[in-house]
Amino acid sequence: MKENSILDGQLCFSLYSVTNALIRQYRPLLKEFDLTYPQFVVLLALYDQDDIPLRELSEKTLFDSGTLTPLVQKLEAKGFLNRVSIAEDERVKKVVLTPKARDLQDKIVAIPKQMRCFMRMDDEELEMLRTFSKKLLLDL
Repeated sequence: MKENSILDGQLCFSLYSVTNALIRQYRPLLKEFDLTYPQFVVLLALYDQDDIPLRELSEKTLFDSGTLTPLVQKLEAKGFLNRVSIAEDERVKKVVLTPKARDLQDKIVAIPKQMRCFMRMDDEELEMLRTFSKKLLLDL
């Protein structure tokens, strides 16, 4: 196979390819819970802090409202969370985990540990990668 040096030299292509590969590895682990990777991200954010306004959930997940709203609607339809109006302002919705989500929390939160088994990098390399990724995100 001929190497495409222009494409292979692009950082964005490398990051895109790695992201797609990781998400493909997550799929069979998430299938048991009928979750997509973005829905999984929303649940992890809510396991960190539950009962928060949609705006705050958007900040935590880095999903804009056009992306987050359908994710929240799907998770609500699947019984993982509820959207609740705030008494002070009916237009503002908070997101609250359901008992179903709480019952599955330990299993869902354990998925990244299962993913770790697929990775051949050591903990130091992975931490360095996370650090560089966060730095790059902040610089953009």
